[in-house]
Amino acid sequence: MNVCMAHRGWSGKAPENTMKAIELALAEPAIGAIEVDVQLSRDGVPVLFHDFSLERTTNGSGRVQDLTLAELRELNAGSWFDERFAGEPIPTLEEVLAAVKGRCTLNIELKTAADMHPGLAERVLTLLDRHGMKQDVYLTSFDHELIRQVRQLDTDVKTGLIVYGRPIMILEQLRQAGADVLSMSYPFLTRELACEAINEGVGVIAWTVDDPDAIRRIMEWHPQVQICTNHPDRMLALR
Repeated sequence: MNVCMAHRGWSGKAPENTMKAIELALAEPAIGAIEVDVQLSRDGVPVLFHDFSLERTTNGSGRVQDLTLAELRELNAGSWFDERFAGEPIPTLEEVLAAVKGRCTLNIELKTAADMHPGLAERVLTLLDRHGMKQDVYLTSFDHELIRQVRQLDTDVKTGLIVYGRPIMILEQLRQAGADVLSMSYPFLTRELACEAINEGVGVIAWTVDDPDAIRRIMEWHPQVQICTNHPDRMLALR
């Protein structure tokens, strides 16, 4: 059965990448995985946040990497979504690991560009070691070289390449990076590619699929395609 993956937590019902969105996803047993985005604070703490700048989803400004954890924790990461979530803070990855452990799979996107977050992979791997969660996560990124480095650092954790577009020789790229998972923007993913990858032992994630017709179509391709969505209820209604 296709795994339902909640994108940035249940971000259709609560502000993305907050504990409230994570908790809503964890409260639904039919959700098998949660996707989150992780960056480093100025003092090197992995935190959940998607954009490199703070303006869209908080009352702060500037770059995530330029504020300490204490400064980030003072920001309001909920009111932009709905005033009911006023004061919702930016969570640390460690908080999320403690909440998720033993309950579902966590897809951790390493958010970086060029050399924006040196040490990000190492700090995330340290937390996974501390919480005994290497077998419960995927580490994925648009930075394919970073994923290759993660594989060199740790041969146990599962890794994945995030792809927007339809590059040639993508399965060869996965092998070169030592990656286990292909996470592809769903308009570019085809039934043929999904089935070929799965038949070669590669996990496949289609993102971000919110239209029920598209969800239904992708579910029909192969039962092992994981579907990442802001609205898990739309997918679960089709089962």
